[in-house]
Amino acid sequence: MRCPVCGDLEDKVIDSRTAEDGRSIRRRRACLSCGGRFTTFERIEELSLLVVKRSGHKELFDRSKIVSGARSALKNRPVDKDQIEALAADVEDALRSVGAEVSSQQIGKMVLEHLRDLDEVGYLRFASVYKGFADVRDFEREFSYLSKDTEPKRPRE
Repeated sequence: MRCPVCGDLEDKVIDSRTAEDGRSIRRRRACLSCGGRFTTFERIEELSLLVVKRSGHKELFDRSKIVSGARSALKNRPVDKDQIEALAADVEDALRSVGAEVSSQQIGKMVLEHLRDLDEVGYLRFASVYKGFADVRDFEREFSYLSKDTEPKRPRE
């Protein structure tokens, strides 16, 4: 690793620990030349994941788009950035288990599922954009879907 202070390539690792729920390793390093300290992260190089858009166009998967969309939907909500990052990581993991190509619709549905569990207001905000709500009836329909929590059946006495 090149030292960000002096540019020298010689350093030593002071501390290592897992980060991002085991998805990466955080290493604290010290430059042997100037003594400067810096942090690096190591991640597994993932296979490319392609997103097939509605138009048929394909592009590389970009997790930051999920983070950005979720952050917009959850603006001013009691959800911290770590929860948003975890949501994006969970969606990405689920997508990678599907295969090398996923549709943008699959991504949107997975984000909605995770938002439903995380924050219902954020879910409605995201759904309104993702599903292209045209009027209040669309919100009412989606809200009724959200509030359909049935209690488990109880055994007869």
